[in-house]
Parts: sequence; structure tokens; C-alpha cells
Amino acid sequence: MRLGPAAQREKRAACPSGGVVSPCFRARRQMPWPMTWLLGVLVLMCCHAGTLADSAKPAPPAEFVGSTSCEVCHADEAALWRGSHHDLAMAEPSDATVLGDFNDAELTAHGVSSRFFRRDDAWFVRTDGPDGALHDYRIAYTFGWQPLQQYLIAFPDGRLQALGLAWDSRPAAEGGQRWFHLYPDEPAMGPEHPLHWTSRDQTWNYQCADCHSTGLEKGYDLAADRYATSWAEIDVACEACHGPANAHVAQANAVASGDADAWTRDKGLAVVLGETAEVRWLVDPDTGLPRRSPPRTSHAETELCARCHSRRGQIHAEQVPGAPLGDRSQLALLDPGLYHADGQILDEVFVHGSFLQSRMYAAGVTCSDCHEPHSLSLKRDGDEVCAQCHPAARYASTEHHHHPPESDGASCIGCHMPQRDYMRIDARADHSLRIPRPDLSIKIGTPNACNTCHRDQTADWALGAVTDWYGEAISRQPHYGEALAAGRDQALEARSALLALASDAAMPGIVRATAIDLLQPLLQPSQIQALPALLSDAEALVRQAALGWLEVTDAQVRYKLGLPLLEDPIRSVRLAAARVLAPLVRYELPDPVRGRLDAALDAYRDAQLVNAERPESHLNIGLAEMAQGKVAMARKAYRQALALDSAFAPAYANLADLFRALGSDAEAEATLRAGLAAVPEHAALTHSLGLLHIRQHRTQQALAALRRAAALAPENARYAYVYALALEAEGKLDEALKVLTAAHLEAPADRDTLVALMTISRDAGDRPAAIEFARRLKQRWPDDPQMEALISELGL
Repeated sequence: MRLGPAAQREKRAACPSGGVVSPCFRARRQMPWPMTWLLGVLVLMCCHAGTLADSAKPAPPAEFVGSTSCEVCHADEAALWRGSHHDLAMAEPSDATVLGDFNDAELTAHGVSSRFFRRDDAWFVRTDGPDGALHDYRIAYTFGWQPLQQYLIAFPDGRLQALGLAWDSRPAAEGGQRWFHLYPDEPAMGPEHPLHWTSRDQTWNYQCADCHSTGLEKGYDLAADRYATSWAEIDVACEACHGPANAHVAQANAVASGDADAWTRDKGLAVVLGETAEVRWLVDPDTGLPRRSPPRTSHAETELCARCHSRRGQIHAEQVPGAPLGDRSQLALLDPGLYHADGQILDEVFVHGSFLQSRMYAAGVTCSDCHEPHSLSLKRDGDEVCAQCHPAARYASTEHHHHPPESDGASCIGCHMPQRDYMRIDARADHSLRIPRPDLSIKIGTPNACNTCHRDQTADWALGAVTDWYGEAISRQPHYGEALAAGRDQALEARSALLALASDAAMPGIVRATAIDLLQPLLQPSQIQALPALLSDAEALVRQAALGWLEVTDAQVRYKLGLPLLEDPIRSVRLAAARVLAPLVRYELPDPVRGRLDAALDAYRDAQLVNAERPESHLNIGLAEMAQGKVAMARKAYRQALALDSAFAPAYANLADLFRALGSDAEAEATLRAGLAAVPEHAALTHSLGLLHIRQHRTQQALAALRRAAALAPENARYAYVYALALEAEGKLDEALKVLTAAHLEAPADRDTLVALMTISRDAGDRPAAIEFARRLKQRWPDDPQMEALISELGL
């Protein structure tokens, strides 16, 4: 329900494989800038058995018919759906649908006093608009139901904007029945803030509509920057999951009219996806663990639900129920800011990325094993849903959970699916269904379910209790979180640990893909040998992540290893391949190969334009055009990004770099200064300006800008490194060493910083220090011939 919580504009940067930052997915990696930078179960599962025969006449085009048509035959399912959160996902305001208090209620937040009232049988809010002044806005639609309800305001350009003021629809006894602000901790929440309710980041048409309505047509016009959004049904109705039903209804009508063979005669009038065999969960007598019978052979159901219940970026407009998730979306990996290092939920990532990590998913559990797919309620109450497969006699016992019966600690969900609150009051359960690991809290700082309840105790205390109960077997069991944490920190052991994790087919695909992604900046030449196997892996996420490694290879390797992925069965992988192979356009290629690459790059551009209203999309297009040497097209794309958002810093940075490549420092400087006027405290733009001044031999201005960039982003070792080199060039070795030493403490794995510390220490006459830094370099990059050569040249 919530509109994406991204608050940092520079983090709305390009998605490497074609997706842009979406309501549920921010980019998993910023491009290196500025320098080169419902649970429906099956789709139209037929009511009648039979084999579909070939038909001489083509199937009619798919059209939505509405839930009332489905209800004629599927009354039981419709009755369950009525009143569900899907049914109530969005509605026109009425006495039955508006939950909030509009009887002149008031709320003051961020210095703005808003009033909610009724007038002429309509619902209104008086609050601050895009100009900062108070205006009366009519409520166009309700949005959501429990535990909160938001409200949409219609604007003349077709936008629907979601108020940041929401109604807590929980009972008063639970703290509900009140107005509250979704972002109370944000400072200076004026119209210029990206989370202000009138901003692009709060636009329903982009952020929410695709998952809250059925048969949505966004209808965005880039030239006019306006929407003409429409839907088949206002809420999440039958066809949102099952697909357009006109052909299915035609078949049913034919049968009802006496044509008994209609189900089998007309191929294309009914679509069956997934497994229709009877599924049972049996308890293995040897292990006591449940197993699925028959084994799962398809993930169509889970990926259908994941179309909305995941953190992802949309890359294709058409929805084909039952198609792989990667054909329409790019799934977020276990990135910092989204997940803890061990894969536990951190930001609002929804369900799918967590569930993919679980042993349940690996064993064949699907959404409908636990959730009734039409009402969305659990199939049984509380822990009873777990007892469907995990016998209560074994697990709901003090011998297992070691807590008083009926306590929070005795709860399956409390221990294995700890919850976090999003939108301030909406508790979401972690679906990775993991065993609590206090030892990981000690090792890598991740949370654990024990201390979530026992907040007054330490992780060491929790580990002691777990060890007393279960022995040391759990804490001794390796966990992929340790490798991912090492990768995030670029620790010494990260390289080998990440490669081993990436190559382990027994690990979840999302975990392996994350390991590949983290390993890319740490790659050693010898590790590229693992690339062919990763590019042919069975997991699409692994193949897609592995394509990123080609960015550190030469054109010949890109051509040989990357070209086959243009034919990958999954769209997100093909788009990633197109982006990585874009520079090959500059080379002489066989005509068939060039044709394939051109077509793939056209598809990449189309993927960006799925969300043409977003500046990130045009930044992505510009980067791809620059990679191909199409400077004029890149400039047009960057300027389009700025036309959409004049404070979008990455576009200024890349446009300035484009001018630098053209030899026009004057235009580059004007661009950077325009960007800094729009975003004054932006470290990357400030750093770029410093580099430009170096090229212009304006030393003092360069040092001032580089110093300021390093101060604005002390976590960015690159800024400190460049500033230190500028100081060295001016003969200020002591100052340079001081800057580098601080940067090394902040990022001990940064190779450039270590090399500079070694060489400048040597030049300053501090040979012992130079030898120590050389030792650290060799320890971190033992097999790197470049390091060996450099150390040898220095006589160390």
C-alpha cells in the first residue's frame, strides 16, 4: 500500500539491468557516477477436465469481463473474495468505504495543521499543496483498509497523489481510530521534499496503481507529462491474478448452451497453468519433517503472487499470469538498506525476496499452502497454520520452544517469522522462516528473534540460552550471512567466501546472486574462470548478476560469454545482457550479431520507457547511448531526465561528463553549477566540479571543491583519495597522508587508498610505513600481478 519510501534523490539511480526505481524496488546499485556512471493460484483453472484440441479459428483477443461475470460460476470463491483486502484495495469514497474521521478532525504535523471535513456529500482535506499554501482537496478514492487507510487526491494532469496523512483503522484499544503522519521523523517536510504527498515519489499512477487495480493502463504521455490512467476494475479482482477472462466465459456460455465439447474443441479459450494434481504434505517417518507429494515442478503460483508481493522494478508493461517474475520485473537482491546482511527484512521489501531464502520454498511450499487465495486469510488461526505440516505434539511443546505455553516465546510465528512495523503501524512478518541465530548478532550485528522480545538482554545472553537448550550445533552451522557481511565490508576473507557461496547450487538463488554482485568490485583475474558456469546457471537471478562481471572484462570476453545471454528465456536477463554488451556496437560485428544486439538494445530502451515518467529511466537510456558512442542521443536523454526532475543530480553529473568528453569544459562547468544550485549539498557534483577545476589548472578552487566533497561524503573513499592526490601534487604530503589515513580507517579494503598510502609514505621518506601498507596490499590481493609489479617497482 505504501508509496516508496526513498528519501535520497541520488539513490534513485540506474538499475543495472533495465529496471528503474519502482514503488517496491529502489536500484540495487548506483551506477559509478559521475565519471562513466493474489495470491491467485492458477490462471483460469478450468472447471472441467479435458485436453484442449487445436482449433482452426484464432482465439479472440484477451479482454477483461469483470468479477461479476466470474461470480456466476465461481460463487464460493467470489464470496471469499468479497470484503478481502484485495477487494478493498481501492474504492470510490462513500459512507461504506471511508473509514477516517472527516467530522472537522484536525492533525498538526511538520508545522502544518490539516483539517478533514465533509461538504456537499463529499470528503475533503485542507492541507498544504505543491506551493506550500493551504488548499481544500477533495478525496477522490480511498486506498487500503487495515491497519490503515490512505486517501488519493486527483490533480488536473491525471495524477492521483496519496496523502502522507493516513487513518489508523485499528480499534481504539490497539491505539487506532486516529489520524497520523506516515513520515513523522523527516525534517522540513515541505513541497520540495521527495516524500511530500505532492511529489513524483508519491504518485499513485506510478507507485501503486499496478498492484491495487485490475487491468490497469497507465496511459502516461511523456510529451505532455500527464496521465490518462484507466482500469478494468478499481480493486484487485479475479482477473488481476487469473488474467482476462473473455475466452473462458465464452467457453462456459457455449457449454451452458448445450455445446458439451466446447471445453475441448477451441484451443486458446481456456488457459491452465501450474500443477492441478492433488497435493499432500506427508511427515517423513525417519526425519519427522514434512515433504510434498508430488514434488513441486513449477513456481507459477508463487511468482504470480510475487508480481506485487515483492520489492522489484517493472521492466515490461504486459502482465501474463503464470509467466516468470523476471519477464515483467527485476527483483531486488539482498542489498544493504533493504535487507540485513543475513537476509532478514530491513526496509519494506514485502515477501518474495524473504520467502526465496526459506527452507519452505526449497521444499515446495507455496503461498496457498498457508493463505486462502481468495479471502487472503490464513488457512488456520495463528500457529495452527504451521501445525498443518509440523505436528503440534512435537513443536508446540516446552521441550521445543522452552517458553511458557501461550506466551510470545512459544509462538512459531514469534520465533521464526519476527515482525517489523512499516508505515509506522503495519506489522509485516519475515517470510524467510529462519531459526533464531544470536551468534550471528554477535558476529555480524544482525538482529535475532530472542532479543526482539528480550530487549533488556544481550545477544551473548540469548546465545547462552539457545546453547543450553539445543547445544552448539545451531551456532556452529555456517550461514551465508557471514559471507555477505564480509562482502559488504570488503573484508579479507570476502573474496573466497563469496565465490564459494555464488558457486553453491544448494543455496537460494537470491543469496547466490547477491554474493556475485558483492564480489564484482573485489574480483581477481583467476576468479573470472567461474563466470561461464554462473552464466549458464539454472537460476535466472544468478545469470543476471553474473553478467555484471563482464563489465570488468575486455570486449572479446564480453562478446564470447555475453552474446548467448541475449537469447536467454527470461527478459530481465536479456536486458542485463544488452546493457553490458552495448559498447560492442562500436566494433565491427557480423550482420546477424549486430541485428541481434540492436534488437536487444531497442528492448532495453522499451523497458526503460515502461516508466517514462521517471528521470531514472532516461538516465538509464542516456548511459546506454553513451556506451554505444551516441552522444547526441545521450545528451537528449539526460536533458529529458532533468526536464522531469530539475533536482535529479545523477543527470547533471553524467551530462557534465558528456561535455567533458566533448572537450567543452565551459558547458560542463555550467551544468555542474546548475546541479549544485538545485542540490547544494551534493557530494558527487561537488567532486566533479573539483576534477574539472584540476583540468582547468585552477588549483585552489579544485582543492576547495575536492575537500568539500570528501567532507560531505566521508564514507566515500574515492573522494578522499582524489583529494589526497591533489594535495600531493601541491607538495602537501603530510596533509595528503592525514586525509588518506582517515579514509583507510573508514574503508580499510579500498585498494587505491592503500596504494596511495604506500607510495606517498615512501616519497615522504617513511619507509617502515610504506612497507606496512605494501604488506596489507599483498595480504588483500595476493594473486594480483599488478600489485606484485607495483610493490616490486617501489623496491619494497
